[in-house]
Parts: sequence; C-alpha cells; structure tokens
Amino acid sequence: MEKNKSEEFYKRLRAQLIDDTDWPSNYLYKFIVPTDKEKIEGINRIFDNTGAVIESKLSNKGTYTSISVMVHLSGPDEVIEKYIEVSAIEGVISL
Repeated sequence: MEKNKSEEFYKRLRAQLIDDTDWPSNYLYKFIVPTDKEKIEGINRIFDNTGAVIESKLSNKGTYTSISVMVHLSGPDEVIEKYIEVSAIEGVISL
C-alpha cells in the first residue's frame, strides 16, 4: 500500500514539475532531519558533484536540522530521483 502511495505522489509531482517549470532549471529541496552527523552527511553525499548549494540550520533546541539544497537539474525525473535517494535516510522529512 505504501509503495503505491509513493508512486502516486511522484507521478503527481512529475506532472506538476512539467507544468510549472521550464527545464533545465534550479530546484530547491527542503528537508528536516534529526540532528545526526551521519544523516546530514548522507544528504550532502547525495548532492555531491552536482554543483548544489547546501545550507543547514539547527533548530532552537538543536534536535533537528533543516537543510536547503539549491541545485540545477535537467528535468523532473532528476528531481524525483534525488527525493527517492534522500527518502532512504531514516527520519528525513521532505518538505
């Protein structure tokens, strides 16, 4: 059931990205992750060698880190591919 939900989500996202954006384009990802060095480094590794600009900000209590990633991509499939890679990191919330 969860897999179908993900497939539907990505199908809608892909259609929206095609309709709303002229590709290639910059895309802004926003993630919230428990403040854990390995998880944050995992996100950074996913965007290594892409020319991405990555900004991190610690929450007030320091338990979470928000991560913004601005990256130039060629199309919606690349956007979705990165979301899927990041979703493999436990505890990450994609906004």
